[in-house]
Amino acid sequence: TEVAALEAQRAVDAGASAGLLYPSHGWLRFGYQKGAPQDRYRVVYEESGLPLILFQYPDVTKATYNLETMLDISAQPGVFAMKNGVRNMRRWDTEIPVIRRERPDLQILSCHDEYLLHTAFDIDGFLVGYGNIAPELLLELLEAGKAQNYVKAKAVHDRLLPVTKAVYHRGSHMEGTVALKHALVERGILEHATVRSPLLPLEPGAEEEIKAAIREAGIKKVVI
Repeated sequence: TEVAALEAQRAVDAGASAGLLYPSHGWLRFGYQKGAPQDRYRVVYEESGLPLILFQYPDVTKATYNLETMLDISAQPGVFAMKNGVRNMRRWDTEIPVIRRERPDLQILSCHDEYLLHTAFDIDGFLVGYGNIAPELLLELLEAGKAQNYVKAKAVHDRLLPVTKAVYHRGSHMEGTVALKHALVERGILEHATVRSPLLPLEPGAEEEIKAAIREAGIKKVVI
């Protein structure tokens, strides 16, 4: 936490206006003591003054916060938003309405690249890697979700589905990071999709599959 606070102060000195505060990664293996996440956010904000985004980790990890912890953190000074990536739609459907009711001023951001449609109706924005691939369509989906226009949202979802499947419906979500680069190459944003260890290249044929999905969705190259 001390290191996180120092990094937050460095970010402030460099001009940052907000920070996404990750859980301590020791919690991934063993979980956290009750009250420890709340203390982490308190210390980082008090020592840096950097406004913070609460980061909810996937339900399959031991670093995921229970509802009580999320409500506590989101009530603390300096916490203005939540990036929720719980990846358990039962929890999403039961916890998000409670958070909305109890913390009406909290901005709720979905980071569910593979569950955009499901989460689009309950949020203030997306904070997703997918936004690098097709920000134009994600803005359309977000606007439809805010308007509670399911027909429009489903149409955008269906258009994106080939890309979603090619990039994010893979064996590991980490493969999506590699696939994302191939999508950015197809859009003309990156020159190549080279990755560094511990990431590995995708299997033969994956690059063409991703490029074909981008074309099928009608997503054009970007003029830079």
